[in-house]
Amino acid sequence: MEKLISGIAKFKSSSYEERKKLFSELANGQSPEVLFITCSDSRIDPNLVTQTEPGDLFIIRNAGNIVPPNQRNAGGVTASIEFAVAALGVQHIVVCGHSDCGAMKGALNLGALNDLPHVKDWLEHSRGAVEAVRARNGGDDSNILNQVTEENVLQQLQHLRTHPAVLAKLATGSIELHGWIYDIKHGSISSYDADKGAFVPVEEHYAEFMDADKRALKTA
Repeated sequence: MEKLISGIAKFKSSSYEERKKLFSELANGQSPEVLFITCSDSRIDPNLVTQTEPGDLFIIRNAGNIVPPNQRNAGGVTASIEFAVAALGVQHIVVCGHSDCGAMKGALNLGALNDLPHVKDWLEHSRGAVEAVRARNGGDDSNILNQVTEENVLQQLQHLRTHPAVLAKLATGSIELHGWIYDIKHGSISSYDADKGAFVPVEEHYAEFMDADKRALKTA
């Protein structure tokens, strides 16, 4: 707690003061462009990784960056998705998994989670990803964590498409879905390329945006 309290004091005296105009604007509302769904893992900081400011991302975090399929008895994730899409009008949804994911390790061995019944039930939402990878690997569980992490992101993107608010926006082309994997050790992100059927470096997948940024820097 000492580190947190010290950080609050530092924020107030430095970061807040540097962005005082921004916080004044945010005090009256938000209009984020991106809904960012990622893991609760303490090693993941969406704003740090994307170098975004407060107000840029509407963030949902949970164990395993999971999106439960739409159902009548909605939970917090479902309600947050609906609000971000239908009320805030986000234009992009990113589901971001990460390397060395403890949730995916748990999904690979649900039998070991009997003492954590809620965690076990939650990770059932990733069972499809685990079974798909196992089928492709002939049931061999060795060295498949990265594959499961990637497949899980793709499964959660499929779950997103079951949510009415998301489906409506997809039907009009007013929202885009993105699947990312963050590599903690190397500080890199890969993005799913549907045409290639694989995760590729984000710089490659979004090359047109990268080039535009480079041109803007040269003319600035």
